[in-house]
Amino acid sequence: MKLGCCYYPEHWPEEWWAEDARRMAAMGLSLVRIGEFAWSRIEPEGGARYDWGWLDRAIDTLHAAGLKVILGTPTATPPKWLVDRMPEMVALDEQGRPRGFGSRRHYCFSHEEYRAECRRIVTAMAERYGRHPALAMWQTDNEYGCHDTVLSFSDAAASAFRGWLAARYGTPEALNAAWGNVFWSMEYRSFAEVDPPHLTVTEANPAHWLDYRRFASDQVASFNREQVAILRTHSPGVPITHNFMGFFTEFDHHAVGRDIDVATWDSYPLGFLEQFWFSPEEKRAYLRQGHPDIAAFHHDLYRGCSGGRWGVMEQQPGPVNWARFNPAPLPGMVALWTLEACAHGAELTSYFRWRQAPFAQEQMHAGLLRPDSAEAEAADEVRAAAAVLQDIGPQLAVKAPVALVFSYEAAWVIGIQPQGRSFRYLELVFEAYSALRARGLDVDIVSPEADLSGYRMVVVPSLPIVPQGFAEKLAALDVPVLLGPRSGSKTESLRIPEGLAPGALRSLVPLTVTRVESLRDGFAEAAAGFAVTRWREDVASDLAPEITDGTGRGVVFLHGRMRYCAIWPDRALLALLVGRMSEEASLELLDLPPGIRVRRSQAHVFTFNYAAEAVFVPHLGATLPPAGWHLDPR
Repeated sequence: MKLGCCYYPEHWPEEWWAEDARRMAAMGLSLVRIGEFAWSRIEPEGGARYDWGWLDRAIDTLHAAGLKVILGTPTATPPKWLVDRMPEMVALDEQGRPRGFGSRRHYCFSHEEYRAECRRIVTAMAERYGRHPALAMWQTDNEYGCHDTVLSFSDAAASAFRGWLAARYGTPEALNAAWGNVFWSMEYRSFAEVDPPHLTVTEANPAHWLDYRRFASDQVASFNREQVAILRTHSPGVPITHNFMGFFTEFDHHAVGRDIDVATWDSYPLGFLEQFWFSPEEKRAYLRQGHPDIAAFHHDLYRGCSGGRWGVMEQQPGPVNWARFNPAPLPGMVALWTLEACAHGAELTSYFRWRQAPFAQEQMHAGLLRPDSAEAEAADEVRAAAAVLQDIGPQLAVKAPVALVFSYEAAWVIGIQPQGRSFRYLELVFEAYSALRARGLDVDIVSPEADLSGYRMVVVPSLPIVPQGFAEKLAALDVPVLLGPRSGSKTESLRIPEGLAPGALRSLVPLTVTRVESLRDGFAEAAAGFAVTRWREDVASDLAPEITDGTGRGVVFLHGRMRYCAIWPDRALLALLVGRMSEEASLELLDLPPGIRVRRSQAHVFTFNYAAEAVFVPHLGATLPPAGWHLDPR
């Protein structure tokens, strides 16, 4: 695995560049990402009058030090002259307010004139640098959708949405039938009458919302595809990536991943722990380490987004600036995060950033250097990680025994109609993943379209809309399969299916969900070894339930090797199900203490300690210090 950093030569005096490059190489770095926010320096005044000189010199300076470049297209930050020339290019938020100039991502994916400008600047960059000997990889744009920018409600988005609907449905009558627009007299006479689903008196039609999310996701994918086509034409053979984000489901990453070569993501374990649903106890326990499954979850998710090639484009090296609270990593954690990426088969880990900026929005975000150019705390950990990587050699990922099915569409469906505010799709998937990892199992996170043959266990945390052929694919397996709550509960047009849930999955588990209820936060009904919280379904079936609650009502139903869970599974129930299914699959489980995780590559078994204290690890027969790690050959 190669190590790198994110660098912005336009931020620093040119006389610093050569020394920066020398120090990067001496630290063990070999890749440098540049350029993704530099449009105003590349084209200061518009009119295709480019200033390439500074970028030429920066790339040549890095190359002279033995470094390779990941070059970003600068389309995430259109310059002021372009916004002034066509102010309608900015996105509008759900309240109709412009997302204006002054930060970043101030564009609408549907604005055709802006897309033309993007094609122009990307073509110019690709023609100039596409065959440069320093070029290792292209990155398209930066963090699609960051700052809630996937959904736009602009005139350009509305017009594009109408065209998308016409292509999907053909006639307004078909649209009305699919959405159920007879309800509340919402019927349309033409596609021209359809607006985005916002500014309505009360909630808009959920089918309208679902199609708008599908449309917006398609716009992201097509925007990316345009850049990829240009880069492939003018820079043949050079890999292309995009840097995805953590816990982000606003567009289908599998769709974007099909068009790129390497999926990368931006790893900020401490910020994600603070910003998401984790309990106060977990936030205290993992304050300086991050939850032991946050980074691994995304490693496995993005490895499944682009055919197995993946990496970390931005690795947190110290305190960040954007979370509610921003602690510093425990000593050793930056090295541990680096080695865990390696254990999952990453091609690269790149630290954000080389030097902490003393100005603008991210001046409180740590780098490998302080603003005065002295080394920050992470620098020695990078050297240590580089030495380990050099010693152990390539660590290729192997197919895991367990497949966990992840659907971006499922996240949209549940977000549109949660029915209970604590039913969070991402949390449900993460909890299932964490339950598997807590017993030492390696996991591949895959899309519903993935080939599931060869796995020894399959977990589907929730899949409200069952894609065509998915039930048949599961039926062909002879392994334990778990279907979570709400699976098969909706049709493609967001209706309750004929015959009720689980719809197409009833052929696998013969039952009918007759009623659902959501339970308020803090309410729990005790059962034998677990509790019923958040969500439960009433089930009619001739099957005797495998697991019941405290009143004898069925919560898990087993038919052959297929299970259906009719409640929100808490951690105790997930642990019980993981144990039973693993025994059925003849999978070896480990009794891992809290905070300890294991990952196997082709060559080694890695053990990591995410706890804040030293922990005795039974399978090692040894104690690991905080942020400690251990590896053995397989």
